[in-house]
Amino acid sequence: MIRQTLADEYTCISLSFEGVGDTMFESSASFCQRFLLHVSKFLDSRDKEFANQWLDEGVTDFDLLSFHLDKLCKDRKIVLLIDEVDQASNNRVFLHFIGMLRNKYLVREDEESNTFHSVILAGVHDMPWNIAVDFEVDMSFNPAEIATMLSQYEADHSTGMDIPAISSEIHSYTDGYPFLVSRICQCVDEKLGRDWTAEGVRSAVKILAAKKTTLSDDIVKNLESNRDLHDLMYSILIKGDAKKFVANDPVMDLGAMFGFIKSAGGKMAVSNRVFELVMADYFVSKESRSSSNKHVKGVLQDDIVNGGRFDMELCLRKFAEHYARIFSERDYEFLENHGRLLFLLYLTPLINGQGFYHIESQFTDLRRMDVVVDFGRDQFILELKLWRGESKHKEAYEQLLGYMGSKNASAGYLLTFDFRKPASKTPRAEWVGFGERQIFDVVV
Repeated sequence: MIRQTLADEYTCISLSFEGVGDTMFESSASFCQRFLLHVSKFLDSRDKEFANQWLDEGVTDFDLLSFHLDKLCKDRKIVLLIDEVDQASNNRVFLHFIGMLRNKYLVREDEESNTFHSVILAGVHDMPWNIAVDFEVDMSFNPAEIATMLSQYEADHSTGMDIPAISSEIHSYTDGYPFLVSRICQCVDEKLGRDWTAEGVRSAVKILAAKKTTLSDDIVKNLESNRDLHDLMYSILIKGDAKKFVANDPVMDLGAMFGFIKSAGGKMAVSNRVFELVMADYFVSKESRSSSNKHVKGVLQDDIVNGGRFDMELCLRKFAEHYARIFSERDYEFLENHGRLLFLLYLTPLINGQGFYHIESQFTDLRRMDVVVDFGRDQFILELKLWRGESKHKEAYEQLLGYMGSKNASAGYLLTFDFRKPASKTPRAEWVGFGERQIFDVVV
């Protein structure tokens, strides 16, 4: 798009370092010759005469390449675009090339020196050079901007949607991430019969999260290729570590650069609910493949789903039975760190295909984890906690009631893991009333 936009005024040269191999970076001579060859091949079908001027077998070092560029860039506005540049960002030869371009840029006002009008280097990360200023423009959409787009859509289609409510619902799942906003809207429009309701938005999120996209593929790829980042995201989502957001921490900085995390009240949180869903699914799926995992037996989706409605009370009662069976087979340290993962492992196959869950990571800490389950048109609010005594348990009621109020939910579910020895604890599963609201309280 950049090349097409600039084509009328500039000569645009577009290259990619993906798949060029290591030979190009073996020496200065090899790089200079291969660089000129790739430029010539790109220009060949566009300007054959100019393409032939690039080929010069005598250019075997960067001084000679600099002189060659002086001639080629004279009286021309040439924009050089290099994609996948991080494939070579740590290569010594490539850094010499960058140094040459930088030096030519600094002396560009000299009438005797000509260079590229602009250089665009595109990559994901690990670029070791400095940019003049930080890029601080917020590219995400706020609810008002989403509402503006929906208003334009509504003017064309007259669906009768509640624009403020729908824009707020979309923003609550995406935090304004442009790709996600667009895909949710596209899904509602094209696949869900223009069901512009909160339930329709949630259905679109379910479809989007279940489908492999370039975005979800990149999320998983980056978690797989960077163990420190993998462990950081696992600690936030699954273990509930409430870490302070430190911008200069290299792992946190990487997570922020990928758009995985943000600062919420000075603490780290996953950037949006869709990312939470994709990453939690990844962690749960990875654990479910582990040979050490005790898979759920004797509980089928048909046991929990009745008439298309999910029975969360029965789900938690069955989990309590399942947990009691495996409790003695696991060590306390594992259960305390991963007990909540066991519940997610239990829950996933029961809602699979018809529902989804997300973890409210900004509320997650070592003592609590808020999970929202969407199944059909029903939404369930769960809080997963570690036992810290009866008084703290009563505080959990207040926390959950407050969260239920924000969601306008009349019923909530509290699952507490008690890691004391069996003789010191009393498992329970009962409804507790609080005026017009009720909490199903389960202690395992």
